[in-house]
Amino acid sequence: MRLNILNPAMAALCVGLLLPTSSDAADDEKTKIEKIVAQAIRPVMEHYGIPGMAVGIVLNGQSYVFDYGVASKATGKPVDSDTLFEIGSVSKTFTATLASYAQIGGQLSLSDPASKYLPPLRGSTFDKVSLLNLGTHTSGGLPLQVPDDITNYDQLMRYFQSWKPTYARRTYRTYSNPSIGLLGVIAAKSMNEDFVALMEGKLFPALGLKNTWLNVPTAQMDHYAQGYTDKDAPVRMTPGVLGPEAYGVRTTSGDLLHFVEANMKMLELEERWQRAITDTHIGYYKIGAMTQDLIWEQYAYPVELKDLLFGNSGEVSQKANPAVKLDPPSPPQDDVLINKTGSTNGFSTYVAFVPARKIGVVLLANKRYPNDARVTFAYRVLEDLR
Repeated sequence: MRLNILNPAMAALCVGLLLPTSSDAADDEKTKIEKIVAQAIRPVMEHYGIPGMAVGIVLNGQSYVFDYGVASKATGKPVDSDTLFEIGSVSKTFTATLASYAQIGGQLSLSDPASKYLPPLRGSTFDKVSLLNLGTHTSGGLPLQVPDDITNYDQLMRYFQSWKPTYARRTYRTYSNPSIGLLGVIAAKSMNEDFVALMEGKLFPALGLKNTWLNVPTAQMDHYAQGYTDKDAPVRMTPGVLGPEAYGVRTTSGDLLHFVEANMKMLELEERWQRAITDTHIGYYKIGAMTQDLIWEQYAYPVELKDLLFGNSGEVSQKANPAVKLDPPSPPQDDVLINKTGSTNGFSTYVAFVPARKIGVVLLANKRYPNDARVTFAYRVLEDLR
């Protein structure tokens, strides 16, 4: 049978109806990604009793967010695009970005001693501890947490005045909240502004983050997820000395994914801010297979799961590990996997991305669960998607 179509426009329309549109292709890719994520995440949520999670994926220049479960078991409110999660130590990457921005602007140098910016610390060990030592956990053995009996800034300065290192500077990495916290304090002082005001008034807006906070506004409290401990007790973060600088950010999955895109140079940012972000990827020390950047931790890509698991284990985060200084430092690399975990008593976060592939994953949960489960999930998803 012969079909005659006299109108060329009609012929083009008929052909178009037979071919998949770009929208169809995008929907197909989203469906494929969602299937991969759902198959991997649901067993994790069930095994650890996680009430709610948000998973963000960057792939092929597109971003996707998938929400699961509830933001609060009491209300049953589902996790959605506005849900705010505590991101714990992933907050440190924002603090590092601020310090990097201050260095580019000439307000500080990472090679300077910490005491240069804090007169109470002059004549102390911090005459020799550099800002870079603070940002790479190589000061000589600062503790994981601020001691419980320190409740204000003056007490903190007295503590630092009397602190003595356990190890020679630059020889061991000891993961430390006081370390990055002090860097945040110094970065803000060098810019003659309050740390929280700088972050919420300058850094977050400059990066296009519209739902990211250190102090959650009253109007946003309905979106603030309820966190749960590993024993299922409801909990949220309480204010603490150096909390804003070290672990205090609350954000949405979309905003955190946006930050990942910025780290992979996928956004149009003001040049100084983009450089500030990129400079946090400079490698300064080697700890086994892991390279310590300015807070971020990176691995040559492709990376073996066992190396990622060890680098994010308690052996590395809670114990001293020999550190080999890179001289000169390694410039920012693309063919690497960059990652960071974060936890508070009731929330868990993991971020991992590969700049060369423009692929990344963000995990947010309103319950504390082990790092190895987060890392394994993200690794499997990235492998399935690449």
